[in-house]
Amino acid sequence: MKISNIDVDAALANVRHQLQADTTVAPSMRTAIELLIVLVQILSGRINTHSANSSTPPSQDPNRPRQNRLKSGRKPGGQPGRIGKTLQPVVDPDAIQRVKVDRRTLPKGGAFRVVGVEKRQVIDLDIRRFVTEYQAEILENAQGQRFVAPFPVGVERSVQYGPQLKAHAVYLSQYQLLPYDRIREYFEDQVGIPLSVGSLFNFNQDAFNKAAEFEPWVKDRLAEASVVHADETGVNIGGQRHWLHGASNDRLTWLAPHAQRGQKAMNAIGILPRFNGVLCHDHWKPYYRYSCLHSLCNAHHLRELQRAWEQDKQVWAQRMQTLLNIMTDSVDDAGGCLPPDKAQRWRKVYRRCLAKAQKECPPPDESLRQGKPGRLKRTRARNLLERLIAYESDVLRFLDNPEVPFTNNQGERDIRMFKVQQKISGCFRSFEGAEIFCRVRSYLSTARKQNVSASKALMHLFEGSMPPFMAVGAGNDTTVLNQTS
Repeated sequence: MKISNIDVDAALANVRHQLQADTTVAPSMRTAIELLIVLVQILSGRINTHSANSSTPPSQDPNRPRQNRLKSGRKPGGQPGRIGKTLQPVVDPDAIQRVKVDRRTLPKGGAFRVVGVEKRQVIDLDIRRFVTEYQAEILENAQGQRFVAPFPVGVERSVQYGPQLKAHAVYLSQYQLLPYDRIREYFEDQVGIPLSVGSLFNFNQDAFNKAAEFEPWVKDRLAEASVVHADETGVNIGGQRHWLHGASNDRLTWLAPHAQRGQKAMNAIGILPRFNGVLCHDHWKPYYRYSCLHSLCNAHHLRELQRAWEQDKQVWAQRMQTLLNIMTDSVDDAGGCLPPDKAQRWRKVYRRCLAKAQKECPPPDESLRQGKPGRLKRTRARNLLERLIAYESDVLRFLDNPEVPFTNNQGERDIRMFKVQQKISGCFRSFEGAEIFCRVRSYLSTARKQNVSASKALMHLFEGSMPPFMAVGAGNDTTVLNQTS
């Protein structure tokens, strides 16, 4: 690797050669120099680590170059065959304004009659406050007894906020991730409704409480699903490190905060201990404590292979990277699943590639053990190689199982908005706030996957009705879900 046009690997190799050739160097000085060599290797490796060869997000790449788009040869604008979003006239406009002909501009001496109209529509937005006053009738008999008509359910105070306002506020807070102060300014500036930060928090807490039935519902269906994507990420709650755990698929999402990262947290959430399908993850070891089938994220493998090729000059890593990309292209061309004989041929090619890698990247020499017990330290490239060998079935499960994807991107996408919220707000002030965000966000994410908009899903909550996807029951009948949505 090179840093400022200096070949670091060559420089370190030269230092090692001189250190071995010079027998006059004191043992303490030799140890210090060897330690410095190791530190230089570690630091140079970090400098050359980026989003393409590690799990570092692209936003943290130093001096990230702007990638120029390749010319496609197509004309700008909509392409043939696309489904357009052209404005269409509505049948029942909210207001009709008659535009009459100015009679003064007409030729004199003629008689005119109206024979029709030419229509044009302007689609606009009317953001305004809407106040409904309920007047309960009071009856009184001859004895002076009064009978008051009952107010509708939910109308409990002399003045209160309505369900649409609450749903809209929660939508801006939990779905669009706007801070409380900006939401308060929005309501005050746009519609003239004063809202306090405390009221906004109460709206979110109310949505959290009303979505209580969603939690066991989604957990039961994830536990019964055939494929679940799992991932976890660090989160700052009250200035302390906590963990966000996610379990999801293309139809369901559940997010939960916990003080720990491992199996104790997963057991407390209560999905994975009951799960018997295929669990897609990034090889975090606690996942393997559950007796289900596993599928490893090959996006992680591709990045690790890229690092092994760039920094360790492992030729086998480049070959394996190419092989995995060709495999997934072959699966896509076959419609998402390969026949057993073709999948088996790919597995044989995979094993031959790793067999050649064994020669290029051998295990550590046992003669260097010098009486030390345990497992000898491996290089990062060797650890990757041994993992690809030991977990072949989990790496290649996407070949012949149409429900298993090549990567764990679904799980990573479902927790990404949590990281966006952290960038906006910095942290959660309390664990309660993190729980509110996770449950409401899980509910909205599931609603979107079930073809129900986030706004409609929140209206269901505040109106006290069950959303269509929960009313279906099992939640897997796509036809019924689309009809009810």
